[in-house]
Amino acid sequence: MKKETFEKLAQTYMDMIYRVAYSWTKNAEDANDVTQDVLIQLFKTDKEFESDSHLKNWLIRVTVNQCKMLFRSPWRKVEDINAYAESIGFEEESYIDLFQSVMRLDKKYRVPLMLFYMEGYSTADIASFLGIPEKTVSTRLHRAKAKLKGLLKEE
Repeated sequence: MKKETFEKLAQTYMDMIYRVAYSWTKNAEDANDVTQDVLIQLFKTDKEFESDSHLKNWLIRVTVNQCKMLFRSPWRKVEDINAYAESIGFEEESYIDLFQSVMRLDKKYRVPLMLFYMEGYSTADIASFLGIPEKTVSTRLHRAKAKLKGLLKEE
């Protein structure tokens, strides 16, 4: 891949890769490591992408796989979500509560929720990224919304 092409793609998709990685790992350093690893794989790949959508799908799939590999690591730690939420700087105070509640969800609910609502992917796309049936994604989204509703009512 040419350096100019890579720089443009990295600039375009770096935030998306980081968001997916952070929602999976709940740790800024790990998310940065995963983002860097994914971008290195992008730079090294000889794969021809049919469209931006194809590239974005490939990046999410690689990100998910890198996160899974990271979870096998014995020295992995989880960051304090509240401290990280304070450092982000949300537009409204209620967004902090929403972010913290989403991050309190189990990974199996948190990741599909983020991919569906923040990245705008369909349940079929999410199923392909995560390697699970589409109905499972739908069920997890439904349960995630119910759990999120309960968490937000508690606060």
